[in-house]
Amino acid sequence: MDYDVIIIGGGSAGSVLASRLTEDPNRRVLLLEAGGRDRHPFYHLPAGFAKMTKGIGSWGWHTVPQRHMNNMVIRYTQAKVIGGGSSINAQIYTRGNALDYDEWRQAGCTGWGYDDILPYFRKAEDNDTYDNRYHGQGGPLGVSQPRAPLPICDAYFAAAAQLGIPRNMDMTGEVQDGVGFYQLTQKNYRRSSTAVAYLRPAERRPNLTVQTGAQVLRIVVDQGRATGLELAGQGVLRAGEVILSAGAIGSPRLLQLSGIGPADHLRDLGIPVVFDQPNVGANLQDHVDLFVIAECSGPHTYDRFAKPHLSAWAALQYLLTRKGPVASSLFETGGFWYADPNARSPDIQLHLGLGSGIEAGVAAMPQGGVTLNSAYLRPRSRGTVRLASADPLAAPLIDPNYWADPHDREMSIRGLKLAREIMRQDALKPFVLAERLPGPDVQTDADYFNYACAHAKTDHHPAGTCRMGADPHAVVDPQLRFNGIAGLRVVDASIMPSVVSSNTNAATIMIAEKAADMIRGQA
Repeated sequence: MDYDVIIIGGGSAGSVLASRLTEDPNRRVLLLEAGGRDRHPFYHLPAGFAKMTKGIGSWGWHTVPQRHMNNMVIRYTQAKVIGGGSSINAQIYTRGNALDYDEWRQAGCTGWGYDDILPYFRKAEDNDTYDNRYHGQGGPLGVSQPRAPLPICDAYFAAAAQLGIPRNMDMTGEVQDGVGFYQLTQKNYRRSSTAVAYLRPAERRPNLTVQTGAQVLRIVVDQGRATGLELAGQGVLRAGEVILSAGAIGSPRLLQLSGIGPADHLRDLGIPVVFDQPNVGANLQDHVDLFVIAECSGPHTYDRFAKPHLSAWAALQYLLTRKGPVASSLFETGGFWYADPNARSPDIQLHLGLGSGIEAGVAAMPQGGVTLNSAYLRPRSRGTVRLASADPLAAPLIDPNYWADPHDREMSIRGLKLAREIMRQDALKPFVLAERLPGPDVQTDADYFNYACAHAKTDHHPAGTCRMGADPHAVVDPQLRFNGIAGLRVVDASIMPSVVSSNTNAATIMIAEKAADMIRGQA
């Protein structure tokens, strides 16, 4: 064998696996990443997130027309750079609700309940504030309090309180409910991606090889066992075990290109069927985001720094003090609350954006503005990832199938109404001149629907497309071994049976930490 383990994908999960598995000096590991290195400063400056959804470090994919949302097509940013999503996200450190994981365990995923996975969250963390039952210190991943909040954040907390929503000082601790500052995956006022936190120290080890710009064409399966892969320009590489960590879109895509997936779909594309697994690429879940944008009454957010001379000043301020807009992830304030008052835990997540036009396709206010995003956290709708052709360079057909279940549409609109109510409270009036989007004409549910179909976006949380389970239809078992093919595991957000009730990056890192222990026989 050329390697003991080949990991496909150097993202949030793959970088963790490469680091943890090579702690054993006798295990030879090759990590392959289709994207490049994270050399551009935007990858490391907290505010660089604003550039990421506009194309840097991304595959440039879009959804198929969403038939339950007037056939809108949504830009679907998926990372194509070492560190994956952890290199381009808004650095928000949230884990989901404890009940999310308990429901995984109740569905047959033994070893994945909240008490089982909490030690892996703690193991990953180097938290600058907490060291207790819920948080750890001394791990690779920097988890920090925001460096550059603004007074409008405190006004947002006061506005939420006027609606009965409490302040929560630690939304990844004992209780998720409430609003507050998110902790961020930052260390020393720089982004703490898994490439920086895990992979960079590990690359000094002689038993780890990292290759970027590596286009994997297919996984090689011989007599029911994954024995390696075919790499563009290099032929077949052999390994004792292949671990697929290409993400909730990339992993099912590569499996199908390898002839592993729904047989009828593969035959239609002329791909020889290696293993018929209809659930590869099924069960796609994602959080769809609706937002309020208000124009500010003065320079209360970071929009003013879009002007070239102030942008230069902000860069200098960051270099000298590590404060100011460059030190901000721009979405470091938010919270969790209820669209359905009878929900078992918060089902709406809020992100307060300290500006307008931060993400691709979102309107900017000429005089400066503030954004409040809302997302329904436990969608019932399920979508698919399928191939457009047998060409390994072709973009996949990404269909989140948003709002296929009318319940999701109702809850999403309730979440948007909640966001509007918060922005209208007296506490924010010194900062907010007027709501501009959705605007005063949006009043009926039909108005809300039409607004959403013009402005909705993804929250960048795809999951579930290689579902873990104990049943024979699951793609992977609770050890993350592929059902029906030996020597193959999937380790990334695609294994989630249901998407967690929050951002997904921290949960993906946890999955990789736990997977590394399982592979080493320690879990």
